Amino acid sequence: MKPIRILITGASGGIGKVLACDYARPGNTLVLWGRNADRLQDISRICRERGASVLTREIDLSDGHAAITAFRADDDVTQFDTVILCAGLSDMKTASEKTERAETVLELGLVNYAVPSALTMAAADRMQARGGGKIALIGSVAAYHDLPFAAGYGGSKAGLARFASSARIALAPLGVNVVLIAPGFVDTAMSRRIIGPRPFLVTPEAASRHIIAALARNTGETIFPWPFRLLRLIDRFTPGIIRSAIMSRITADQKPR
Repeated sequence: MKPIRILITGASGGIGKVLACDYARPGNTLVLWGRNADRLQDISRICRERGASVLTREIDLSDGHAAITAFRADDDVTQFDTVILCAGLSDMKTASEKTERAETVLELGLVNYAVPSALTMAAADRMQARGGGKIALIGSVAAYHDLPFAAGYGGSKAGLARFASSARIALAPLGVNVVLIAPGFVDTAMSRRIIGPRPFLVTPEAASRHIIAALARNTGETIFPWPFRLLRLIDRFTPGIIRSAIMSRITADQKPR
């Protein structure tokens, strides 16, 4: 396979870690961003053992200006042809809370929507000058449903989904392909905080395969596992008053961080 130069954000845990391992092979250059320095070093060691060249950066993506500056610095060195914006946060209102914390909603909006959207355009600007590239945005099926217990999270992912569909149209003529990945429940530390069932749970390894396949095929939007594609169709054709009545009866809770 042709060697690639790839940036993966959120590489210190969950899906990002598995993606890094799956892309680690001789000839490939991986730049791995994450918040946990120790886990970044562990995953970089594994990737180097598999033959990849690896650079790491410890970074907090709630600082958008720092993230843009860091991207441009890393791209000056690596010249990415593939960018996977995998970092994200998940949170919801607990059963004992009346409202979501304002600070939490702000952080969700920055990390899940504003910063990956800005990094998409920073990457596209560089890629179009080199003839093109691929960008994957990791969203969530939560974007497609009104979740009264997770308005901040669902809203941030809904914003990302709309940005992805708009950016896909805008950037395609420049040779930059944008794909949106919308998983359901993935067995990561984030989803393990949820108290209650996690229907149709998939492994991070399965999620990584879906992401890699979507990038290879340039699939504009990938929703998995398949029952969530069906749920989205049902939601589209259900009158709003009925949707609201159903969603208002759904409750959820989570363990503290």
